[in-house]
Amino acid sequence: MKLVFLDAKTIGSDINLSAFETLGEVVYYDFTTPDEASIRSRDADVLIVNKTEINAKTIGEASHLKLICVTATGTNNLDKDYLKSRGIAWRNVAGYSTDSVAQHTFAMLFYLLEKMRYYDDYVKEERYVSDRIFTHFAEHFHELASMRFGIIGLGNIGRKVAQIASAFGADVVYYSASHQPPQEGYHQVDLDTLLATSDIISIHAPLTVHTQGLINSAALEKMKPSAILLNLGRGPIVVETDLANALKKGTIAAAGLDVLSQEPMTDDNPLLSIKDSKKLLITPHVAWAAIEARTRLMDIIYGQIKDFFSIS
Repeated sequence: MKLVFLDAKTIGSDINLSAFETLGEVVYYDFTTPDEASIRSRDADVLIVNKTEINAKTIGEASHLKLICVTATGTNNLDKDYLKSRGIAWRNVAGYSTDSVAQHTFAMLFYLLEKMRYYDDYVKEERYVSDRIFTHFAEHFHELASMRFGIIGLGNIGRKVAQIASAFGADVVYYSASHQPPQEGYHQVDLDTLLATSDIISIHAPLTVHTQGLINSAALEKMKPSAILLNLGRGPIVVETDLANALKKGTIAAAGLDVLSQEPMTDDNPLLSIKDSKKLLITPHVAWAAIEARTRLMDIIYGQIKDFFSIS
């Protein structure tokens, strides 16, 4: 059996993939263009991919191909109708990054909420040296226990974030963009209520027809001027031009983003013009990528291949 990793760099070079070599011949490619995929997949039995497009162009000549494994939850890069027509199976992985994303959510929140960049600079610039008072009050922050924490998207990650926010004493509410029935033990509200009453709004929803462009200028105008917006779902859920304008005007206090409409970030992204780290924090789609999460991901993929081929 031949296994081909088409974009192994998207997993990270620090993750041990040697277990896959017990299953057969393994070929690793850092990245693969569509034209390269058509050649590299030609004699593969299994393709392991993240972002590489899988369609008639990229795997049309792969006559031995039996299984596609996606090292992610999202499968929008797969032409599923074409795979079905060829009798090629596919697998994805869900739930592997729940703890990692929830942890990153609160790392971003507290950086913004407690003005960490300001206070770190204050000390490193030696303004604290020989100050007249032991505490510096220039930037204010509030306790999470006094706040309403609104979550958009109550899947595995959203529920984990809800549990952590509740542990801090926050009043947690959520909105279901897909209009699912209320989940037992959680307080569901409509979108307008969540926007207008939440101090923190944290997005953990997938990109669908219901969520694309959900947070636009109209939605931002409904939010509190003191609100912090976090997006750890998908970039296009937030209209970035509208968010940039809202941050500049003070419509909301701050935003933390781990996802963008185009990744890597383009030089014409309107958010690049905002240099104030108290207003905006962007991390490069890294919330999912704790070492434990990536190891767990590849362990699951390894198990999927063994199960598919009934390897003991």
